[in-house]
Amino acid sequence: MTADKNKQFITFCGNSIKVPNNPNIPFIQGDGIGPDIWQASVKVFNAAVKKAYKGKREIQWQEVYAGEKAYNKFGEWLPQDTIDAFKKYIVGIKGPLTTPVGGGIRSLNVALRKSLDLYACIRPIKWFLGVPSPVKQPQDLNVVIFRENTEGIYTGIEFENGTADTEQLKDILRELFPNEFAKMRFPDSSGFSLKLISREGTERIMRAAINYAIKNNRKTITIVHKGNIMKFTDGAFCKWAYNLAEREFSNKVYTRNQWNRTKTEKSVDAANEEQELSLKAGELLIKDVIADIAFQQTLTRPKDFDVIVTTNLNGDYLSDALAAQVGGVGISPGGNINFETGMAIFEACHGTAPKYANKNVVNPSSLILSGELMLRYLGWDQAADLIIKGLGGAIKSKKVTYDFHRLMDNGIKVTTNEFGDEVINNM
Repeated sequence: MTADKNKQFITFCGNSIKVPNNPNIPFIQGDGIGPDIWQASVKVFNAAVKKAYKGKREIQWQEVYAGEKAYNKFGEWLPQDTIDAFKKYIVGIKGPLTTPVGGGIRSLNVALRKSLDLYACIRPIKWFLGVPSPVKQPQDLNVVIFRENTEGIYTGIEFENGTADTEQLKDILRELFPNEFAKMRFPDSSGFSLKLISREGTERIMRAAINYAIKNNRKTITIVHKGNIMKFTDGAFCKWAYNLAEREFSNKVYTRNQWNRTKTEKSVDAANEEQELSLKAGELLIKDVIADIAFQQTLTRPKDFDVIVTTNLNGDYLSDALAAQVGGVGISPGGNINFETGMAIFEACHGTAPKYANKNVVNPSSLILSGELMLRYLGWDQAADLIIKGLGGAIKSKKVTYDFHRLMDNGIKVTTNEFGDEVINNM
């Protein structure tokens, strides 16, 4: 308790966080390339805060442990002290983590999200001028994905083939649903997963997406789902999301459900809806699209997408696929937030890339931009704006790490640490 007297805590009151001038923020360096990108990123964060607020604000960083470093130090992959620290300090940031091979924790990232109930995974996808892209017009894609983080098949219950639990499950299915069980091709050699989607889980991710869209002057929300086939999970997700929008935001949103009830022609092109509705400031059009078509249309009609809200596995696929259009996951940030408790962990969205560990060569942009999201969540927009300016300037100058350099004409290859310096120089 004595040590805590010298610390400044972020607090959560009502529906917002209160941030002191010198907040304590826990961080996990991460495994593999984690220490390299953290070293480059933290100096960018500190420089942006110092420049924006003339030294009146400063983050007090506190290292906590997970992954290989935690296992080597404490014999645990995810110590309870780390979870407790994130609960105490409310907001934190982390690098990529190795997940142990074999039994036990399925994923350290998933374990952290579930233990803190960080139900909203937020992934902004935006192109920076000069970043190499496989598409002709990457600037047309400017999307924020709200991925439900705690439900769906990605975090569902799995049954391994050959185990007693699986045999018991098959006996139950055979007895209760004999006709469906008979349709299984190879039940004796199958593993099973249970996919769970709840009304409460759907409503809170939709509520978060709508509030974000209104606050940030976005015009449309697209619900991405596979409800044409999985009618009682993905289909329910779509239905519950629409119902929440119409019930809680009736004066702010116009849904496709309402659109179809007022039109005799049901096949109105989605791209024309916003124009025909003449949406005013603070108003939203909410629509939906089947997941497989979403992958196609984000390539062929990227301007039709603004904010996307979707289920866990769909969100995982979509966020990486869309990131590829603007430079890859190396420049893709992410935040995991519970808007009902204020707790949030921001993270690099890529893996540990162990073959590049300690070589000081990889791109730190994903973690840098995740820190930008964190600063914006703290309400420190001036510092966040400086990071965007600095990163854009560094890329425009073509002083970049090897991943961008190999795809650029006349670029100058720099190290991870040097790239961080370039970001600071361009603030």
